[in-house]
Amino acid sequence: MTYRPPFTVSAAAISKIAEISALIERYVIRMEQEDGLRLRKANRIKTIQGSLAIEGNTLSEEQITAILEGKRIVAPIREIQEVRNAIEAYDLYSSLNPYSLDDLLKAHGIMMAALIDAPGRFRAAGVGVVAGTQVIHMAPPAKRVPELMSDLFDWLKQAEDHLLIRSCVFHYEFEFIHPFADGNGRMGRLWQSLLLGQLHPVFQYLPVENMVYANQQGYYQAINLSTQKNDSGIFVDFMLEEISRTLNRHLNTSNVGVIVGANVGVKILEYIRLHPGCRANAIAEAIGTTTRTVERHIRQLREQGKIEFRGVPKTGGYNIRREN
Repeated sequence: MTYRPPFTVSAAAISKIAEISALIERYVIRMEQEDGLRLRKANRIKTIQGSLAIEGNTLSEEQITAILEGKRIVAPIREIQEVRNAIEAYDLYSSLNPYSLDDLLKAHGIMMAALIDAPGRFRAAGVGVVAGTQVIHMAPPAKRVPELMSDLFDWLKQAEDHLLIRSCVFHYEFEFIHPFADGNGRMGRLWQSLLLGQLHPVFQYLPVENMVYANQQGYYQAINLSTQKNDSGIFVDFMLEEISRTLNRHLNTSNVGVIVGANVGVKILEYIRLHPGCRANAIAEAIGTTTRTVERHIRQLREQGKIEFRGVPKTGGYNIRREN
């Protein structure tokens, strides 16, 4: 093996690996309880909704559920197509080999079918990541993509680093290379989930993609800082923390300040009090209801002057109003 992506494994990362390993075993027991099947289905929907929402898809969990059940909905055609593609791609979860470059191209072909001109093929032109009018990342030239992706997969298969580390490094390097004309974000998140599934099958039903959606600002900041330092260790630390946080949240919904038996509005208010800056999808996940229900109650709480939204729509979150 000649190629090795630049990354540093911090002491915090080593500690998180041990913590996550212990949490996985507890989560397995949780998924074996009576409502485990319902949770697996719900988490699959959350995964698809979260990953696509980062890319601007506005369909709710209820609408995605309807599409999954073969029902018709009224929504933009492109967004419906994105959901259908994602459902088909995630249906292949157990059959895709995360160490196969050919399988990556196959999955991209499904994920982006009828959405771009050349699904399942590497880009033929230069691309950049733009925030407003500012280019925050210029990806490597298109002619280098096949070689860079081949090197990345060779490293992935041969490296002896813990799979939690490798999955995070791969995710970062994939986004840095930006191998496709479109669909890089959703494919990078899917592929990390596939790699984590090699560590333990429980990750098939753990919405890793949704946790990124809940903390988009931190996600993009970790990518940018890693790029600036030419060391994806920063992104590794971020993702391991998010994986740990997600496992804990699914295990301990009774310990997030939710009052058992209280109405939804009270639960939402208490969750925001304990988690300032949170978003509707994270609240819904924590208190065990739908995002649409949470959004309805949030509107009421805002009208009552109890909470406020701070920050820009894409990265901001809800907070208790200061005068309260």
